[in-house]
Amino acid sequence: MIFGATGDLAMRKLLPALYHLATRGALSPAMTIVGVGRRPMSDEAYRDKVQADIAAFAGGDVEPGTWAWLAPRVRFAHATLADSESYASLARRLDEVEGTQAGQVGRLFYLATPPSAMPDIVRHLGEHGLVRETGGAWRRVIVEKPFGYDSESAHALTLLLRAHLAERQIYRIDHYLGKETVQNLMAFRFANGIFEPIWNRRYVDHVQITVAETVGVEGRGGYYDGAGALRDMVQNHLFQLLALTAMEPPISFEADAVRDERVKVLHAVHLCDADEVRRRVVRGQYVEGALDGGAPAIPYRQEADVPVASTTETFVAMKLFVENWRWADVPFYLRSGKRLARRMSEIAVQFKCPPFRLFEDTAVASFEPNVLVIRIQPDEGIALRFQAKVPGAEVTLGGVEMDFAYADHFAAAPATGYESLLYDAMCGDPTLFHRADMVEAGWQVVEPILALLRSDPGALLHAYPAFSCGPEAADTLLTREGRAWRPLARG
Repeated sequence: MIFGATGDLAMRKLLPALYHLATRGALSPAMTIVGVGRRPMSDEAYRDKVQADIAAFAGGDVEPGTWAWLAPRVRFAHATLADSESYASLARRLDEVEGTQAGQVGRLFYLATPPSAMPDIVRHLGEHGLVRETGGAWRRVIVEKPFGYDSESAHALTLLLRAHLAERQIYRIDHYLGKETVQNLMAFRFANGIFEPIWNRRYVDHVQITVAETVGVEGRGGYYDGAGALRDMVQNHLFQLLALTAMEPPISFEADAVRDERVKVLHAVHLCDADEVRRRVVRGQYVEGALDGGAPAIPYRQEADVPVASTTETFVAMKLFVENWRWADVPFYLRSGKRLARRMSEIAVQFKCPPFRLFEDTAVASFEPNVLVIRIQPDEGIALRFQAKVPGAEVTLGGVEMDFAYADHFAAAPATGYESLLYDAMCGDPTLFHRADMVEAGWQVVEPILALLRSDPGALLHAYPAFSCGPEAADTLLTREGRAWRPLARG
């Protein structure tokens, strides 16, 4: 059951993802998809809309056989999300759908709605018994971010959810964890004996995690100005990439074993006070700029529904330390922003250079560091850069790269990033979903930043031209220590 069934998320991601699962034969023949929306609509009209959405956003022509299988399994239910009587009607609708099926039927509720609607939906689902598990039938609820606005609101959200649901029923979704390369990170680390022994402070100089976008707020100015890059991207997406990069090997791939190790990483990250925040954090906000000679992008403060004096950041860069035995003194540099020079998401592990003395009497002037890059999007893959001797009589070195691209080695089916997450939720595997303690640990890391901004909303904020590499102050985080961000500019 998809709440917000006619909204943007359902249209662009969820319905195409379900279609892709159907093409792979991954859905149960007994499955029914019930869309819930505020506008009255017949099942037939909703099916027509779903078919059009899949055609527009599934990444290819709609396969007739798959649609013939899926179409009769699509239904619609009209509901006003804050109205109690609507949920009594939904209960009757579900009983009607499930009445044709033998045995106990599982229910998966996806809350693809604005955050403001979620408390009413959860409360009414609980009060009307729609998430009560009886007779071995499971009930699960998928919750979209944001998971709160700060530590206090995140805790309040946890209490609200737990008033009506057990923690095992709650699936807090982060679509970044559905990307193949992110999931492959654990396999890469723990299934290859060559890398894990050097994945520590003895060999790693620093780690960079970048999530860069060329788009602006895309008509979501009202939501975005209340969130900003720190809440919208860093506290969830980037921290999960950090956790997967820095975690210890779990004892198994059982869900809580993996999530226990991820949350330990976040507990080991600390920003102690306002002075430390000022040294380690940079915020940015884009102003006018152009890409490749095109029309200039308007400044953030001129976007629709954004206040003209907004101090909300569209860019964040920070330097963090994971203060445990493996990573002590290794800086982790994180950056994320909108209207940057290139769309790029990657994790780059830069290793320490070897001693230079052996090469002092050669033509080698310096070493380029070895760098391992895990590319998350747009071209998923893994690359390792290392030094090799240039052919000739003199000893000179050149940088070379071994590059693995998913598209070249595996048949990549069209995907939205939600397929594996929806499938896991239906199967009851919460490994790739946030647990309550992980959410609250992430907020604890950024709480000193939020505390500074509550007292000084314009703190740490720098302007940067749209389609640039971000504010110059972000470069200083690295250059003052003899390091540099990996290139972001086109070229």
